[in-house]
Amino acid sequence: MTMQPTQVDAPVCTLGEGPVWDARDQSLYWVDIPEGRVHQIAADGSLSSWDTGQPVGTVVPRSSGGLVVAVQDGFMALDPASGALTTLAEVERDRPENRMNDGACDRAGRFYAGTMADDESPGAGALYRLDPDLSVTRLVTGVGTSNGIGWSPDERLMYYIDSQVNRVDVFDYDPATGQIEGRRPFAAVGKGDVVPDGLTVDADGGVWVAVWGGYAVLHHDSAGNVIETVDLPAAARVSSCVFGGPDLDRLYITTAAGPGESAGALFVCEPGVTGQPSHPFRG
Repeated sequence: MTMQPTQVDAPVCTLGEGPVWDARDQSLYWVDIPEGRVHQIAADGSLSSWDTGQPVGTVVPRSSGGLVVAVQDGFMALDPASGALTTLAEVERDRPENRMNDGACDRAGRFYAGTMADDESPGAGALYRLDPDLSVTRLVTGVGTSNGIGWSPDERLMYYIDSQVNRVDVFDYDPATGQIEGRRPFAAVGKGDVVPDGLTVDADGGVWVAVWGGYAVLHHDSAGNVIETVDLPAAARVSSCVFGGPDLDRLYITTAAGPGESAGALFVCEPGVTGQPSHPFRG
C-alpha cells in the first residue's frame, strides 16, 4: 500500500528535522538544523519561530514550561515568550567539529539525543541521555550519524538509527532506569547515499522510518517488514516524521533542500493509524 501526503503551508527549511507534537498547545514544533531555527505551527495555522544562534538538532516540550533544544553545544532551555536560551548541560564542548542531531523523550521525561561530525566522519558521534536531574550519560559510542529514536508501546524496546550503517537497530529498554542493552538489527534501509533518518513508533508498534534520499517514509511492522510506503515524489531528502493532531492520526513529515520541487517543505498525511504521544522533558 502506498500514499502521498500533502504539503503544509509552513516555512521551507534548509534541513527540516526533529518534529514533535505538543499536546499542551496542540502545536507542531520542528527545527531547521543549519539555520538554527525552531519553528512552530499552532492549531489555528499561525506560525512562530525562534533563533538559537547555532545549529539545532531537535526540540522537545518541557513539562515545567517552554522547550528544550539539542544544539551544537549541548542541551538548552528555550523560553518561547522571550526567545532566551539557558544552558542545561554541555555535550562535547571539547569537540567543536561535532554537533547534536535528532532525539526524543521517553515517558519518564528523559531526553535522548546524539551527536555527529559536521563532515560526517564515521564513528565520531555518540548517543546521550539527559536525565531530569540534568546529568548526562553517554550510552553509545562510535556512532556515525545519530538519528531517529522511538519506543515500543510497552516501553520494552528502544529503536535507534545510525544512518551510516543503513539500518534501524533495536535495544532492550528498561523503563525504570532508562538503560539500554542488547543492540541488534531491526530492519535494513537503503544503501549508499539512501539512508534511514528519523523515525516514529505508532500506537500498534509500527515503526515509521524517514528515508533520506529515498523520497519516502517506510512503515515497518513489529517484525521489521515493510508493509506500507508514504511516497514524497517532490522531496528526496525525507528527514523525520511524527504523529500529531488532536487524535494523533496525522503523520507530519519533515524534509530538506535537494532534489524535488518541494524539497525542504513540511508534509502531512492520515495513514489510518494513530501515534503515541510525544513526551516532554521533565527536568
